[in-house]
Amino acid sequence: MNPETSLKQNSDFRAVYSRGKSAVSPRTVIYCRKNRREKNRVGFTVSRKLGNAVTRNRVRRRLREVMRLHAPSLRQGYDLILVARTRAVGSDYRKLEADVLRCLEQLHLLKKDGEE
Repeated sequence: MNPETSLKQNSDFRAVYSRGKSAVSPRTVIYCRKNRREKNRVGFTVSRKLGNAVTRNRVRRRLREVMRLHAPSLRQGYDLILVARTRAVGSDYRKLEADVLRCLEQLHLLKKDGEE
């Protein structure tokens, strides 16, 4: 991911957590907030409760890939945080992708047909 499209600062994460909307699924939680920019910024949170570094990085890579593939179909101008839940560790990629898309749909972040 491009450094300008990723959330890194703790203050940015806290702002999205405190003033953003959220959607929950069995494997993920997504927080979003408008950011007054023309691009989306994405951050990922994978707790140490989920396992060792190898496990956490695998989940983070899968979430990053889902966002990369579906980035063109997202509305622009939002800060997004994807939080992995315990079930994300043992699930396959397709189920994780379906959960992320379901959350994005709940937050009305997916573009409608014909929308740019």
